[in-house]
Amino acid sequence: QVQLVESGGGLVQAGDSLRLSCAASGRTFSSLSMGWSRQAPGKEREFVAAINRNGGSTYYANSVKGRFTISRDNAKNTVYLQMNSLKPEDTAVYFCAATYSVTTAQTMGFMGMYNYWGQGTQVTVSS
Repeated sequence: QVQLVESGGGLVQAGDSLRLSCAASGRTFSSLSMGWSRQAPGKEREFVAAINRNGGSTYYANSVKGRFTISRDNAKNTVYLQMNSLKPEDTAVYFCAATYSVTTAQTMGFMGMYNYWGQGTQVTVSS
């Protein structure tokens, strides 16, 4: 079983930056592919970023490409989402996700690959 705990959300202004963190339980973090999704009120959940086990491959949704960066520190059992140039449309609850399944460049952006989820952290971007 994997437990994921997100932190770092908050209220910021448009153009600001924010870094989300997700701490994972257990001693097998390096075996997990990790990702982030978000859900805005009244909208479907969107999968925004993913990173493979060793950090060598990443995925970004078009809506965040060039502004968000996903990274991981396997020694700290933590994955990060650095969010720059934030926009009001980035306002959402952000969820951390994990999977032991082997992900490829073609599959790592598919939300259905991930079966462990955190409780979410709220990010609000004011205009």
